[in-house]
Amino acid sequence: SVLHPHHTAFTMADAPAVTIRTRKFIKNSLLQRRQMIVDVIHPGRANVSKAELQENLAKMHSVTDNTLVFLQGMQTQFGGGKTTGFCCIYDNLDAAKKFEMKYKLVRNGLGEKAESSRKQLKEAKNRKKKVRGTGRRMAAHKAKKAAKG
Repeated sequence: SVLHPHHTAFTMADAPAVTIRTRKFIKNSLLQRRQMIVDVIHPGRANVSKAELQENLAKMHSVTDNTLVFLQGMQTQFGGGKTTGFCCIYDNLDAAKKFEMKYKLVRNGLGEKAESSRKQLKEAKNRKKKVRGTGRRMAAHKAKKAAKG
């Protein structure tokens, strides 16, 4: 690729240093996790990957398993150089699986995505619309069974 004479190309290895600061740290014992706001300062660099942040946060909080670190809502400030987001570090795998949402577990490599076609989902939704009142729960249960079988 052709670069402008004043621009320099960075690979991940020689990228400028990244500073990670945490604030509003809370030990949430009910949900068996530590939660905090993460500020990432990355001048001269477009962004920092979630995987890299997970790794660094796990080291900072002496966690052996990176999959227990959940990052979400990372937003880069206008003009770049600073990104802010939210982080939860679970005490153990069971707690993470119990309290974290399914799609986030899939994102972190702890769960399996349920494969279902778009048409099946729409058909189930439309069947659900037709049922009213007390039979609603039973219909939802039957629809779930039909989707599995």
